[in-house]
Amino acid sequence: MSEFGKFGPLVGAIDEGTSSARFIIFKANSSEVVAVHQKELEQHFPQEGWVEQDPLQILDVVTTCIEKALEQLISLGGSPKDIITVGVTNQRETTIVWDKSTGKPLHNAIVWLDMRTTSTIDKLLDSVPNKTRNTNYLKPLCGLPLSPYFSAVKLRWLSDKVNIINKAMKKGTCYFGTVDTWIIWNLTGGPNGGKHVTDVTNASRTMLMNIETLKWDPLLLKFFEVPKLVLPEIKSSSEIYGYIANGPLKGIPVSGCLGDQQAALVGQMCMQKGQAKATYGTGCFVLYNTGEMRVNSSRGLLTTVAYQLGNKSPPVYALEGSVAVAGAALSWLKDNIGLLESAKKSQELAEKATENGSVVFVPAFSGLYAPYWRQDARGVICGITEDTNSNHIVKAALEAVCFQVRDILDAMNQDCGIPLQLLKVDGGMTSNALMMQLQADLIGINVIKAGFTESTALGAALVAYWGVDGTNQCAPIPMTSGITYSPRISEDERDMRYKQWKMAVDRSLGWDQN
Repeated sequence: MSEFGKFGPLVGAIDEGTSSARFIIFKANSSEVVAVHQKELEQHFPQEGWVEQDPLQILDVVTTCIEKALEQLISLGGSPKDIITVGVTNQRETTIVWDKSTGKPLHNAIVWLDMRTTSTIDKLLDSVPNKTRNTNYLKPLCGLPLSPYFSAVKLRWLSDKVNIINKAMKKGTCYFGTVDTWIIWNLTGGPNGGKHVTDVTNASRTMLMNIETLKWDPLLLKFFEVPKLVLPEIKSSSEIYGYIANGPLKGIPVSGCLGDQQAALVGQMCMQKGQAKATYGTGCFVLYNTGEMRVNSSRGLLTTVAYQLGNKSPPVYALEGSVAVAGAALSWLKDNIGLLESAKKSQELAEKATENGSVVFVPAFSGLYAPYWRQDARGVICGITEDTNSNHIVKAALEAVCFQVRDILDAMNQDCGIPLQLLKVDGGMTSNALMMQLQADLIGINVIKAGFTESTALGAALVAYWGVDGTNQCAPIPMTSGITYSPRISEDERDMRYKQWKMAVDRSLGWDQN
């Protein structure tokens, strides 16, 4: 008689995204889901371009998801005792500062896509030696350009603008963390002995970690004026960080942690050098596994840690390109312009768009990310004629995501010298079959949609399982086969449409004069 119940050993995955959080219970070392609960997260927009969340609400939503998924497990005849470990995956770069003795946040979380730190960037560029204002000045150390996107810049803004945080940082009475750190610290006891840790993938997005040594870098800390006291300890992605202190999972280890895009890379089993995946959510993120070799991009891509499976293993690196606005463009068409009832309707409407309207939409609402990194870009819709209707604009919003993925893949091919053979895809927007066909058409290679929708949570579950059982590390797990989309348009048509996209991008630049 096994020590486990009817489902055998189980692994829990906390998947804390930008718009919702989930707790998913998997059969250990498999993609089979036993129970799941998801809950929406509120976002606050105090000013144009500012995006915040309440850290206590994030915690509350995570706790609720755990409780509800466990209720579901019990109703199916399983037991919480069968859960052997828990993994965490999270929205990256989102920045939280809290009082270490009370656990009380000292400010709302500043979310990754928040743009308030543009003025901070200007100030930091002024401090670059020789007055070069070179945005890539720190890239050799951390793999990242100076951009409002990364946590150190958000932390610097908080220190400059929020008096209580400035004082707490100087006294060393506060902790800084990305969302993974905040969740793990609270799960493992909070003010009563909680583990203040992060993993290499999340740390590699702060601009404070040295991309080679995987340690907080003294030069970077000095540049951003961040005291080391407030920073979490950097661990590998797959080891026991601590044990859950309270609640129905009390005593269970937390043994896996990955930023959400790296988790999707692992969940899609892109564990070989030269494999790549794109995840389509609020934004869209393309990661290309470069193995144990760091590729320094000369084309606007980020060098990031993909994962490190245990503290004795070498890190595996990736090149990453980020599209700021993917699903967010459909939300904008729905909420601001009233062209869509729901994102689900986008396929139906786009399919009605006649061919005699080549509208191009560049949704650069708050600048363009990779490979352009232009904060002064703003959204434009080009090619409007009297035949243009709302269907054309909806279709153009879908194509905009695909074109931006093409921008990134072109840069990756040039940086790595090895053209990608196929692209694995996951995330909410992949349920739109028209968009996936457009993606294959516009990049000219096969697009393979995962047969399994929870790649991100699966990645967290796998590294957590490997964190308690190193023997199965990286053994491929059986996956349901997905759908393959092959290109259907000619090279000439693809190039012509891409040329129009580039013309529209040119017109989006330079609008923000501040």
